[in-house]
Formats: sequence, structure tokens, C-alpha cells
Amino acid sequence: MKENKYRAFLIKYAEIGLKGKNRRFFEDCLVTQIRTRLELLGEYLVTKEQGRVFVECPEDFDYEDTVAALKTVFGIASFSPVVIIDTIAWDTLLPVVGNYVDTFFPEKNFSFKVECKRGNKDYFMTSPQICVEVGAYLLKRFPELRVDVHCPQHYITVEVRNRAYVYSEVIAGPGGMPVGSSGKAMLLLSGGIDSPVAGYMISKRGVSLDAVYFHAPPYTSERAKQKVVDLAEIISAYTGPIRLHVVNFTDIQMYIYETCPHEELTILMRRYMMRIAETIAKETACLALVTGESIGQVASQTMQSLQATNAVCTMPVFRPLIGFDKQEIVEISEKIGTYETSILPYEDCCTIFVAKHPVTKPSIRVIERSEKLLFGKIEEMVDKALQTREVISVGNKTPE
Repeated sequence: MKENKYRAFLIKYAEIGLKGKNRRFFEDCLVTQIRTRLELLGEYLVTKEQGRVFVECPEDFDYEDTVAALKTVFGIASFSPVVIIDTIAWDTLLPVVGNYVDTFFPEKNFSFKVECKRGNKDYFMTSPQICVEVGAYLLKRFPELRVDVHCPQHYITVEVRNRAYVYSEVIAGPGGMPVGSSGKAMLLLSGGIDSPVAGYMISKRGVSLDAVYFHAPPYTSERAKQKVVDLAEIISAYTGPIRLHVVNFTDIQMYIYETCPHEELTILMRRYMMRIAETIAKETACLALVTGESIGQVASQTMQSLQATNAVCTMPVFRPLIGFDKQEIVEISEKIGTYETSILPYEDCCTIFVAKHPVTKPSIRVIERSEKLLFGKIEEMVDKALQTREVISVGNKTPE
């Protein structure tokens, strides 16, 4: 565990600052998300002040765990460990900045630039004046230092508000909008690489998630189901808690397989998955469906196939990965920690029943004609699948 030389973090946001009259709502959402993530680690004080959010840490906090948690909070553009100076009196502020440099930079042979942000406009010095005076003080106190305003090795930043803050490290946050600021959606979550990434990407825009997984025992094993639960657990570190609806799809799948042309199996099964997912979404106050589809990646993801599956939905279907290639999706899955779980060799219900020669340009008219063969029996199967679904609550966990 890193020595806790710091006791606070300064949180910066970007897009939230452009929200005009709605800015306070988004700031409050961000503060709520930060509190929710950090309450798993201890009693932190999270406050907001003039375009900034501050996190004050308990005495026994773990630095690495706190940084890891903050890196999962959408809406944070960057954050910095800071030293807080309770007074902005110049005679006190100046030596504290010097002590900061002395403590955090044991080797003083480096170039630096002082930056100042003056949130307190009543302060007797301007930001440029503060920079000049702090720089001169540091050069006098530490003669081995060098000023370089173009390409310094380190920035020493001083923010003067009701209190003063000193920091030099800037840690990148995930960006985006705070979860919960944009409503809720239903993610169709499989055991593959794509759908967990889609959940991550849509939550980055402030959308909270529920998820639905289609299980087909005995054709898919309990290990396949646990794999999906594990994926939901991983992405919940970013998205917040998820309710995972596990739907037994075996009877529906087998009935389609036995009744309809095999080249249409994937499209027909996807259409019933979308119908079931939308029904659950409406029951749980979701405003849209989310899938991990990308144009042209497989037969069920051509433009015609996507049109055929969309045709059964009345609510929007969001596809955050629609223009991504596979390598881009893999890179994100590696970054968020889902890749190694996604590639575990446990088949999901879609891959078990893939036709040898699936249709790639389905006609909605032809698909609807095939579906008529199912009417009279499949409705009961759908009702049973909905009534017998299992709901698993997945909490958020900070990724390692």
C-alpha cells in the first residue's frame, strides 16, 4: 500500500461543465456516483465547489484502492491527489507550497512550471502574479530547480478558492457522463466479447443498466451462465449494480429449430429474444434495449438482419459498437477487464444453434411468413420463459 501522504483528491469534469442550467443536476449525479463507489472503502467526504468536486479521505484510507475506484466513475475527466491548505493567507500559503515540493520531490534536479487557478476572484493577487511569486520562491528555496514554461518535467499547480490546494499529478478518469443521468436501458448480455463492451460504452453516456441473458440448458452449461454473471460483475464496477434476468430459452429455441427453415434460425431466435427483452425492459422502467452488434461482423449483423430484428421492437435499440471493428472492441474489453472472461470456452445458446448457411439478407416478409408456423404454441412458451426467469442482483466491485 502506498504511503498516504495525501488526504484528498480534486476531481475535474469536462462535458458536465457545458450543461448550462442543468449543470447542477449532472454535478449531483457525479457526486452521488463518487460517494457510492467510495462507500465500499470507507467514510469519505465528497463535496462540490465552483466547478470542482473534492474527496477528503479517512485517516486509514488505501491510496491505490481509492485511485482504482475513482477511475471507474463515469463523468470524471481527471483527478489529482492534493494537499489542502486551510488558509489562503500568503505568508502561510507560500511555505506550504515549498514544503509540498520538498516532500513529494526528493530529487530536486528537474524543470518545472507553476500554474494557478484562482477560483476566489477577491484574492489580492491575480493568477499570473501568483505563478511568478511561487516560482521565484521555489527557485530561491531550491536552487537546483529550473523553470521551463514550454516543456517542464513537472507542473506545480496551485488553486486558490476559499481554501488553497496544491498538486502536481493528474490522473486520467474515464470521462463521459455520470451513470443515472440519462435513464436506464436493458442490455442483452451474452458470454461473448461484444455485449459487455456495449454495456460499458452506453453507461459511459450516463445510462444505468439492467441485463437479460438467454440460457438454454442442457445445451448450455451452468459454467456458461456463471461466465455471464461474472461479466456482469466486472462491468458493474463501471455501470453500477445490475439486475441480471436469466431467461430459459430452451423450449423456444428447440421449437423454432424443429419448425422453421434452418437458414433463418438465427434471425428468428434473435427476434424472439428482442421481444422478450423488450417485455422485461418495459416491466423494469427501461427506455431502450442495448446490444453488442456491429455491422457486418456476422450473418445476423448485416443491415438486412438488423432491420429484421428491429422490426419486432417498439422501443429504441442502441448499438454502441455499430461502427467498431473487432480489434477495437477487443482493445476496450482488455482495458475494462472483460476479455479474459469472455474468451472462456463455454458456449452460449446462439452459437449452439448456428446454421451452416445462415441467411445474410433476410426479407422481413419471408421471416414473418416463417413465424406464422410458430403461432398458437410459441406464445405460451414465451409467457412461461418470462414467468420462470431468474433475477440475479450483481453488485459493483472495483476492478483490480
